Amino acid sequence: MAFSSWRGTVGIIRPTLRTGGFEELVRMLPEGIGVIPLCLNVRRGSLDEFKQGIHAYEPKIAELVEVGVDVINPSGAPPFMVIGYQGEKELIKTWEKKYKTTIFTSGTTTLDALRALKVKRFVGATYFRGDINKIYAKYFVDAGFDALDMAGMDVDFDKVQELSGLQVYRFVKSVFLRNSKAQAIYMLGPAWRTLDIIEKLEQDLGVPVIHAVPAQCWDIQRHLHVRQPVKGFGRLIAEMPK
Repeated sequence: MAFSSWRGTVGIIRPTLRTGGFEELVRMLPEGIGVIPLCLNVRRGSLDEFKQGIHAYEPKIAELVEVGVDVINPSGAPPFMVIGYQGEKELIKTWEKKYKTTIFTSGTTTLDALRALKVKRFVGATYFRGDINKIYAKYFVDAGFDALDMAGMDVDFDKVQELSGLQVYRFVKSVFLRNSKAQAIYMLGPAWRTLDIIEKLEQDLGVPVIHAVPAQCWDIQRHLHVRQPVKGFGRLIAEMPK
């Protein structure tokens, strides 16, 4: 059975059952784009959980192919970044050949957003503690970018959504000011509820901010050959660069 909308339908595989970011995405997407969401159940946000969880995506991909979506977005940057840039690239190629459907991840969305904004050097901010941030940085380095820093906030994985925009603004700004040569800021993940600080950061620091939710909206549109700018959430989605 095929489910379709007049501008196209995307199947999204979410890594967690967390509310917030997905609802923000649906509100941001233009009218006429259909969304069919499926979920995994990542809970701890640990390296071993991400490594093991990558195998849970494929049955969901098969399910979305069966219902006839136009494109598939296995979302969640960490599960794919921990297998590395090349590992992700090979996995996507395998899936696309097997299921004959275009597939893009949160990682490839960020890479394409950086390219579209003509960014080479950037700083990243995450809500993960410890050495996993080095793995995230290596993903981008292996893809040909200069990740000047990938700094993680000191917060529990299940408490990220409780952070205020003010707390995140201060943290992200401090990361950028330590790396003044950065051409952009990358905010990993949709869990923090921070759409309201994107334009503040861009205005104050003079560089684009790649936030997971607007970037996902931009890339879904791009893959469905839609180009409807959305104001208020940063340059990427407002300008819709190709």
